[in-house]
Amino acid sequence: MNPSKGSAQSYTRIASNVFGVTMLSLAVMVTVETLVRKLFSISLGGVDELAGYSIAVGAPLCFAVALLERSHIRINIVYIYLGARVRAWLDALSILALGLMAVFLFAFTIKTVLETLAYQSIAQTPWATPLIYPHSVWLLAMTVFLVPAIWLPIKALTLMARGKGADLSAQFGPGTPDEELKAELDDLQRR
Repeated sequence: MNPSKGSAQSYTRIASNVFGVTMLSLAVMVTVETLVRKLFSISLGGVDELAGYSIAVGAPLCFAVALLERSHIRINIVYIYLGARVRAWLDALSILALGLMAVFLFAFTIKTVLETLAYQSIAQTPWATPLIYPHSVWLLAMTVFLVPAIWLPIKALTLMARGKGADLSAQFGPGTPDEELKAELDDLQRR
C-alpha cells in the first residue's frame, strides 16, 4: 500500500466514523424523543434542530468519503466505448468539476459563517442556539471535503500534463464491473 492510499483510507475512516457516530446519536435521540412523547406526552424539544445540524455536518463528510473512495455515482454507458484518451480527459474533467463544486460550497459556507458572526444570528427554535457554533462545525466538515477536492484535481491535471492518461483513468475513472466485484469481495473478506 502506498502512503497516499493509506492516508486516504485513514481520512475516510475518520470521516466515516464521525458521520456514523453522529447519525447513531441522532437515531437514539429521535427514538428517545418519540418514546417520551408517546408515553408521557412530553417533548424534549430541539431534536429536530439537532437533526438539521447533523445532516449539514454529515453531508460534506459523506462527500469526502465518496470522493476518496471513488464511490460517487457515474453513468458510464457511453464512457466504456470511448477511446482511452477521451476517457482520460473526461476523468480529469469530472474530478475538476467536483473540485470546483467543493470550492463553491466552501465559499458559500464561509459567507454563511461570516454573516452569522456579523448578525449574531440565533436559531428560531426553543433553544435559541447561537448559530455560530453549528455553523463553525459545518465549516470544519466542509473543509474536510474541500481538502481532497482540491488535492485530487491537482493530481489529475498533473498526470494529464505528463501524458499519463492511463494512470489518470486508473486512479480517477469509474471501475469496471470486474474491478467493482473484486473490491466488494475483498471488502467482504476483510470484514
